[in-house]
Amino acid sequence: MKDPAQKGFGVIALAAYKPDWELFRRQLQSIRDQSHHNFTCLISADGGHDEIRAFVDETLKGDTRFEVIGFQERLGFYGNFERVLEHVPADAEWIALSDQDDYWYPDKLETLLPCLSKYSLASGQARVVTSKGTVLAESTKRCNVPSSHLLLDNQITGGLSVFRRELLDSVLPFPRLSNPSENHDHWIGLCAAIANGAYIADKIVQDYIQHGGNVLGEPGRRFNLSQSIDNLRRMGLKYEGAGNLAALLRVTMNIKFGWSRCMVLELRNRFPHHMETLEPLLEIVAPGRYWFRKLAVLGSAVTSKHVSLPSAMTFAAGAALAPVLH
Repeated sequence: MKDPAQKGFGVIALAAYKPDWELFRRQLQSIRDQSHHNFTCLISADGGHDEIRAFVDETLKGDTRFEVIGFQERLGFYGNFERVLEHVPADAEWIALSDQDDYWYPDKLETLLPCLSKYSLASGQARVVTSKGTVLAESTKRCNVPSSHLLLDNQITGGLSVFRRELLDSVLPFPRLSNPSENHDHWIGLCAAIANGAYIADKIVQDYIQHGGNVLGEPGRRFNLSQSIDNLRRMGLKYEGAGNLAALLRVTMNIKFGWSRCMVLELRNRFPHHMETLEPLLEIVAPGRYWFRKLAVLGSAVTSKHVSLPSAMTFAAGAALAPVLH
């Protein structure tokens, strides 16, 4: 519940679906124990809302800051985050995204919220651990990159981020492309970068829990050709309804290039007063044109290690296919 005696009221938007109950309990408690406590936590249960509501009530013992807005209709993580953001009240000053199975350090909000005086979005780093507590990496090592590099490979992890409430006017509704690259935090991060900037602090603010149920895990950098082909076949069947060559080519086009193009075209519509910033991005996603610009950006992104070589190659392949498949 909002405390009118305090400044800095915001909303933590948590998407829940069949949680690991012990990890969920730990995450709820870590949010409850934040040093900045003037917030409402909206929990969107993507199915099974009665069970989740009962669990939240039992875990938090009547803490009125936590509200479950469950739904029977299953939308998946992308649609579920969009749905919970649609319920953020107009008087909120900031929004923080939350996964159901991480662990926030007590000063996470206190660390990141002051950055919003300058930037539209602020994010931090996380320690990557297993559900048993084994440390896989001391830091996610996210870094601040130009918007052109952010377009190619996402650096913004939603569960690590807070952003200004005003950004929702541009963020919603989420763009749609039937493809596994469709990702809410990539989209929100780009919107923030175009507005007043997205900033990543070099401070560990939480544990990022990796386990078998992760929808999106911490990405790896190794490339395996056989595994990539198998993944393409599965994606062709899921997103294009076929496993033939034409379906695989469409999936390849959309994984990086198609999703980037989808986002940039939406940015053009939603930020009409930022065309000077958007023009270079429009050149990057123009089918069959501006190849010198595309290759220059890909080269600088890989050289700076902001984008992996496999990601850059996938984008280039999609760009080459786009004039044929459009």
